[in-house]
Amino acid sequence: MVGLSDLPKQQILLFVIFLAMYLLNLIGNSTIIFLVRTDSHLQTPMYFFLGNLSFVDMCYTSAIVPKMLVNLVTDEKLITFIGCITQLYFFLCFACTECFLLAVMAYDRFVAICNPLHYMMIISRKFCILVLVSSWLAAALHSLLHSVMASTLTFCGSNKIYHFFCDMAPLLLLACSDISVNKLLIYTEGGLPVLIPLLIVLYSYMRIISSILKIRSTDGRRKAFSTCSSHLTVVILFYGTIAFMYLRPSSRSSVNYDRVVSVVYTVVAPMLNPFIYSLRNKEVKGALKKVFIRKKNV
Repeated sequence: MVGLSDLPKQQILLFVIFLAMYLLNLIGNSTIIFLVRTDSHLQTPMYFFLGNLSFVDMCYTSAIVPKMLVNLVTDEKLITFIGCITQLYFFLCFACTECFLLAVMAYDRFVAICNPLHYMMIISRKFCILVLVSSWLAAALHSLLHSVMASTLTFCGSNKIYHFFCDMAPLLLLACSDISVNKLLIYTEGGLPVLIPLLIVLYSYMRIISSILKIRSTDGRRKAFSTCSSHLTVVILFYGTIAFMYLRPSSRSSVNYDRVVSVVYTVVAPMLNPFIYSLRNKEVKGALKKVFIRKKNV
């Protein structure tokens, strides 16, 4: 793995930066999970999905960053073929699950704002568990398909992956066998776990914005929008970088630039998510204050 930089001084600096970001990711997302599980005011479908999103963010980054940190401080930046395919599988699995969860959270806000009287009936506990299990299952099957197809390729040329983790694009660039089937899968089934959730998000927010605009009072519109502003920020950050990364033709000349863009949605976004939700959410901040107060009293 070539990684992000070949210069020794830059590698030490990058190691410190990414280690700090990874630790912030673990601390922030662990805190969200702890608060959701322990505070009675956060025992709602919205925070149920938020807790699972935090868990996915931790796993998502943990599939990539530890190996990247090791490669930054070692001379031999190696990864085995099996290790590479395994990393590809978990990266795709967690990324797809995140897409599904963001879509479900958008639908949750849509029902809460546009159909509040039937919210508990529509977003029931049974619905939450069914959607969560379906999301994990669909993501696992999707990533398994693409990982198995990647493992069948023949690699007989260069063994340098011009990336800091095993993504599909840099792997296909190294293959010397026919990759037409792999590309066909990417352009057909491969886009569904991103496109379908994105359409759900867009539809939900179109309906949400339409409902908010019908509210006459400025204070009422502000309160309604505040319930989904954090989620909208996370969606824009995640989908924006993914769209910029994958919805354009790939080439060898673009690989170096892709590595920098990949940092945003694999490292930066999962680290920022818990802070976006905690800083812009009164209920999460309230739950956090209760924890500090209990500790002081003890």
